[in-house]
Amino acid sequence: MMVLYSYWRSTTSYRVRIALNLKGLEYETRSIDLVAGAQRSDEYAALNPGQGVPTLVLQDGSVLTQSMAILDYLDALAPKPALLPADPLARARVMAAAHTIAMDIHPVNNLKVVGRLKGEHGASQDDGVAWMKHWMTEGFRAYQALLTLDSSKFSFGDVPLLCDICLVAQLYNAHRWGVDMSEFGRLLEIEKEAMKLDAFQLAKPEAQPDAG
Repeated sequence: MMVLYSYWRSTTSYRVRIALNLKGLEYETRSIDLVAGAQRSDEYAALNPGQGVPTLVLQDGSVLTQSMAILDYLDALAPKPALLPADPLARARVMAAAHTIAMDIHPVNNLKVVGRLKGEHGASQDDGVAWMKHWMTEGFRAYQALLTLDSSKFSFGDVPLLCDICLVAQLYNAHRWGVDMSEFGRLLEIEKEAMKLDAFQLAKPEAQPDAG
């Protein structure tokens, strides 16, 4: 069985849990408490030099890090249901939407970045929250503008794809930190559809064994 090193509130771990569930792959979860600094232990750093989550250890002992790389691996390992369309143009559009979350929002809102703002640059807790809310709002505006099929259940059709996985995980943080979602009705509709599926329900942070 695969082992997923995860933290319940980590949006990147949330992405991988959704994909594992969608594809019906069995895995064991092991908690890495990011707030307590468990990711910086010598043992875990030897497993994941980036000292973050998720880390996926395969049945043969191979180790994968970085959520987007793990998602790519899972899509190749278990092609159905596919996380990306076969058509090259449609594929590129889905990836662009996914990257809007994974590359524009998440990196600047990462725990390490916000922690440095507060520790090295004197930002208050309120400053840190305002920073995160700003970048989530900017990213959600860009994401929503990329969508064209307003009548579809998900971002680009009636099945969840890579971008939807990234979006739903990021929306968890948006709700947590009180982002004003009044202009993002389409994104909330996608989230509502996703939460009708067991794969998303079972992956949500509150359903994890280490949820605090």
